[in-house]
Amino acid sequence: MRDVPAMPLPSSSAARTPPGVKPNAGLAPGVSTAAGALLAKLKAQPRKPGEASFFFYESHFKNVAVKVLPGEYFVYDEDMLIMTTLGSCIAACLWDRDRRIGGMNHFMLPDGGGANDSGRYGSFAMELLINEMMKRGASRLSMEAKVFGGGAVVSGINSINVGERNTEFVLDYLKTERIPVVSKDVLDVFPRKVVLLPASGKAMVKRMALTNPEALVAQDRAAAQKAVPAHSGGGSVDLF
Repeated sequence: MRDVPAMPLPSSSAARTPPGVKPNAGLAPGVSTAAGALLAKLKAQPRKPGEASFFFYESHFKNVAVKVLPGEYFVYDEDMLIMTTLGSCIAACLWDRDRRIGGMNHFMLPDGGGANDSGRYGSFAMELLINEMMKRGASRLSMEAKVFGGGAVVSGINSINVGERNTEFVLDYLKTERIPVVSKDVLDVFPRKVVLLPASGKAMVKRMALTNPEALVAQDRAAAQKAVPAHSGGGSVDLF
């Protein structure tokens, strides 16, 4: 385990509870009123297509969190936790250093062979994330990226190189879009747990042992099966 210096964490602004919603309803004892209010606020908001919606209170970090599942993204401007778990998939974390807006996506494959209108595919997932950042006031000129995933965690599918293809795609995409990659933790054989604090741009990654690999194995095998062509045509990161 090693630490790399990260950006300082600013205090989050207070969240207002929607009318009629109890801030701490259903939460464990000890959860702050502010956290309860933010959680209630997030759960009450309508979700856009592809936007992550699994909100919960993360007891280790003592903060509100959202889990980004494959094909999803999430953008926010307060330092809640945006979290995901990766095998061969990629999570691109973008941050606007001027406006202090950040977001994460989670995609399974670079493209879908002509059926790319899904967040499971990198080209569409990157467009979703960048467009949502810009809708919230971010600018491409002040965006920077941190990239995670692409691990070869499932034996028997490495010849398809899903993780390598995903990693190569996202790095090439960001280079083309002139969004600098300030840090990355990619490839190798580890599954990863990734956490982003969107207002500060701080990112954390934990390389995990495959002690309970069923979910990641299923996820990566699904990606590998979809990777078979349908036709014959051609900053800083903390490890925690």
